[in-house]
Amino acid sequence: MSRVLVACEFSGIVRDAFRARGHDAWSCDLLPSERPGPHIQGNVLDVLGNEWGLAICHPPCTALTRAGDRWYANSPDRLKAALFVRLLAAASIRHIAIENPRGALNRLWRKPDQVIQPWMFRHGETKATCLWLKNLPPLLATVVDTGREPRVHYAAPGPDRWKERSRTLAGVANAMADQWGSLLVGRAA
Repeated sequence: MSRVLVACEFSGIVRDAFRARGHDAWSCDLLPSERPGPHIQGNVLDVLGNEWGLAICHPPCTALTRAGDRWYANSPDRLKAALFVRLLAAASIRHIAIENPRGALNRLWRKPDQVIQPWMFRHGETKATCLWLKNLPPLLATVVDTGREPRVHYAAPGPDRWKERSRTLAGVANAMADQWGSLLVGRAA
């Protein structure tokens, strides 16, 4: 059975998409999971290793996003966040995807391998999301929705706004599980 680690995920959405397809998928985050299921509450750097066949990483974007440039452009927090991403990318895991919005990673690390939008995966909204891929093909669009509304951008202010903005939409999670999960079939890790 293939093992999938979904790093920095408290929602369980990506984890559950892989589990629905028979993978031994686990989420890991400093926060508890919002959904029941296999979840490691703690620092993902403590569980990285070659026992995972695939890691999908959603590192916190607050200090890395283009929207944070005015607060974090010269901040040690930005450099610390970029270092965290590089540690995730350097893990001894065969297949790795790192997801983040456009921003500092493009300048501090490298250009993304792909930029996706929710409307490419059945959700009528816009939110450019960069993917940095290791031994993974780019995601192919599944069902293109003609709606183009920036719902996440206009989310109401509040203490949990960041949570709503950071959740992966089900259509994107299903595309990852269908397309990248198929690479793991027949592999032990």
